[in-house]
Amino acid sequence: MPGLLTHAPVTAATSIIGRTWPIAEPDALSEIESRATHVPDMKAAFGPRERWSAMKPAALGIARADRRRTVVPFYTLDQDIRLPGEKLLYAKGYSFNPLAYVSLPQRLIIVHPSDLAWALRTARPADFILLAAGGLSQAADTHADAITLGERYGRALFLLEERVKARLGLTVAPVIVAQVGQKLVLTEVVMAPSPRRAAR
Repeated sequence: MPGLLTHAPVTAATSIIGRTWPIAEPDALSEIESRATHVPDMKAAFGPRERWSAMKPAALGIARADRRRTVVPFYTLDQDIRLPGEKLLYAKGYSFNPLAYVSLPQRLIIVHPSDLAWALRTARPADFILLAAGGLSQAADTHADAITLGERYGRALFLLEERVKARLGLTVAPVIVAQVGQKLVLTEVVMAPSPRRAAR
């Protein structure tokens, strides 16, 4: 009985079945490091990041009143959708609500860089924070790009694009966009005055 309760070390034999060849592919990490040495210096090639056109967010006004409104993001096809064999599936001009088929589990929190601290406190881990231009301090907005701020706060930040602004009918920030059923609820928030905001 004592022999049954003790565990003897278990060893497994290994064997090779069939022919083997040495690995021909280069080591992936070595290949990445090698290619990274050939990446052009973006600052030298395109100038300072704050002048890149891709780093220019869409501008929004400042929310002057707490307001809540809804948007149904209907989409209208600009061309026919056909199956293989040319059978028409959906005709050009067909409109539908994408939220009838997909859900947006995270919220969009859209702010000016001057209100980023509020957004970081308000956002859930899965929420997207989008930065807009046109806040209290245009100079601060110019020098506060999403990459720099994201590195500073350890959170991914994004720029508000013109097409997103137009699609959601955004006019002011801060605004929180959340899906409720088959609609998007936009909650515009007035920021309490602070000495720092008032000085701008």
